[in-house]
Formats: sequence, structure tokens, C-alpha cells
Amino acid sequence: MEHPLRRFRLPAVLLGIVIVVGIIGYRLINGWDLLDSFYMVIITISTVGYTEVHPQGPAGRLFTSGLIVIGVATMLYGFGVFAETLADNAFGRYRRERQLQRDLKHLRDHFIICGYGRIGTQIVAEFEEHKVPFVVIDQTEEALERIRAEGRLHIEGDASKEDVLLQAGIERARGLVSAVDSDERAVYIVLAARAFNPKLYIVARAGRPDSIRRLELAGATRTISPYVMAGHRMAELAIRPAMVDLLDTLHHGEAGIGVEEMVMTPASKAIGSTLEEAGLLAPSAARVLAVRKTDGTVNVNPPASARLEEGDLVIALGTEDQLFESASRLR
Repeated sequence: MEHPLRRFRLPAVLLGIVIVVGIIGYRLINGWDLLDSFYMVIITISTVGYTEVHPQGPAGRLFTSGLIVIGVATMLYGFGVFAETLADNAFGRYRRERQLQRDLKHLRDHFIICGYGRIGTQIVAEFEEHKVPFVVIDQTEEALERIRAEGRLHIEGDASKEDVLLQAGIERARGLVSAVDSDERAVYIVLAARAFNPKLYIVARAGRPDSIRRLELAGATRTISPYVMAGHRMAELAIRPAMVDLLDTLHHGEAGIGVEEMVMTPASKAIGSTLEEAGLLAPSAARVLAVRKTDGTVNVNPPASARLEEGDLVIALGTEDQLFESASRLR
């Protein structure tokens, strides 16, 4: 974003030209020295009403009259630019933009959300509830107006452009969520994101069922069809409403307990240990529901002898304190 002071370049240049021309004119017409000429130009274009430095002849008075008209017009133009700058809060917007840029540079292990429509807005609400760092990319004016008013971290631009993804910290990101309403744009976004970060976790929205395969071929880790999910959800609510309510309660932690997933990173001290050796079966730890291996196999209700390996995903159920206890034992 351009600095607001750059708006005053043209008024400043015009004012400088008026002053220089006025000084030269008074020196040539009246033969005054540099200081007297400069002083006469300043009191003339500022219309302060002081008397003339020295008496002038007809030529000098005609020159002064023209200098008044041109000088006052230049000063009014400068004041107009100043008033416009204040009216649209250019300095405030510039400070916010600079703060956004600083926040973007400090983002690490975050999610990039492409699209701030109805789905993107809900994703942002969920991320904020779970305190997940994120940045939103959008280029539609309606979405940008909303996100500016909400003060959320965002980037204005096309998410399929390489420079925009780099600005969003794609190389440092934990994952990307494509929630744009165009399947064609979603494919471009997934391709660009996968090219920059081969290990990035990418979730993409597919508007049409036949686009799911295209997005997976483009590099999406998971592909979601809102219509398929909505239909599945409605069917589950009709057939098993109590189970759906229970799962929602566990997911959002509304009953004081929740379900959380913990990944065995290379730095985890529990790699190579059994569940019992890692302390995950202690009364103060959360209940281990399942362990998913890197090959996709899931061990439900694993025994105490189950051994943890790098890349394993541990799914646990418990209170917030119990989940924190389990996470600390795995670090």
C-alpha cells in the first residue's frame, strides 16, 4: 500500500514551481534581491495581506496578480488533497496495512483460507473458537469489506497467484483450505499450493461431485463436497439424532470433555514406546480411543502394548486437563 504522504507529491512540485517562477519573475521585473523576492512570493500566494516589499510598477503588479491566482489555486489544490486524505482515513488504513504485513511475517504453522464466502466465514469462526492461527485470501469487494470491518488477518488478491501465496506464508503454513465457489479456481489453487509446499495439508471444497477426483489429482489431501456432507448430516440426524448430538458435544467440548488428535512428530519423546510406557494409560491422562498409522490403518481401542511410531495419529477423549496431560507426555 502506498504511503499517504505520496499523495502530496504533485501539490508539492506545483508549489515549488510557483515559488521558483515567482522569485525569478520579481528578480527580472523589479530587480529585487533573492530574499526580498522570496518573501514577496510567500506573502503573495499565502494571501496574508502584508504591504509590498518595495513599490512596484505596472509590470510588477500584473505579475503579482497572476501569481496570486496561480498560487492560491495551487494552495487550494494542496488543501483539497489533505482533506481527501483525512476523509478516507488514509493514514489509519496505512497503519493497519503495515500491521497486517508485520503479522503475516510472524505467522508460523498456520492455515491459509482461500475464499471468505459463507463456507469460509464458518471456517474462520471454527478456527477462532479453537485458537488456530490463520490468514484469509479473497479478492471480492463484498468479502473484503466484511473482513476489514472484522479486523481479521487477510490478503487482498487471487489465491491461485504465486506471489499472493508467498505473501500468505505458504512455505511456513500448516495447511490450506480452499473454500472458493469455483471448482476451476480451486484446482489452480491446489496446484499452486502443492508446488510450493509438497508436505502441505490441503482441504478443498468441490462444488460438483465430478470435481472431487480432479482436486485429488491436483494434490488435495482431502476433498469435501458441501452437498454430500449436508445430505449425510441430515440423514444421520433423521436416523441417529442422539448420536449426532453426542458427537457434536464431544467435538465442541460443551460438556467439559472433548476429543482431540495428537500427531507423533520426530521430536516426540514417546516414539518407540508403548502406550503404557508413554504414560498414556495413567489416570490423569485422556482415554486413547484409537491410533492411526501412517499407512492409514486404524487401531481402535488399542492395547497397552501398542507401540507408537513417528507419524502416528493418537485420538484421545477426556477433559481439557487430561488432554493437556496426554499431549505433554507425547512431546
